[in-house]
Amino acid sequence: QVQLVESGGGLVQAGGSLRLSCAATGRTFSWYTMGWFRQAPGKEREFVGGISGNGGTTYYADFVKGRFTISRDNAKNTVYLQMNSLKPEDTAIYYCAAIHQRTVPVTSYEYDYWGQGTQVTVSS
Repeated sequence: QVQLVESGGGLVQAGGSLRLSCAATGRTFSWYTMGWFRQAPGKEREFVGGISGNGGTTYYADFVKGRFTISRDNAKNTVYLQMNSLKPEDTAIYYCAAIHQRTVPVTSYEYDYWGQGTQVTVSS
């Protein structure tokens, strides 16, 4: 079992930045590929990006490339989502997820463990 807890969400103006954190407890953190997803009201959950267990591979959705960066600190059992140049359309609940495999899946159903989510609101 892996338990995930997100933090760092909040209200920010367009063009601003936020850094989300996802702290994991349970199994060996470096075994797990980590993904970030988001879900806006009335919309389906969508892939934002992901990072492999050793941090060597990252993959991003097209709509965040160049603005968001995913990193991880396996010594701290934490994965981060640095979000820059935020837009109102980035407003959503952001979730982290984990899966015990080397590749980075982009579909939510492939992930085994989920956090409770953290709200990000970007005002115009």
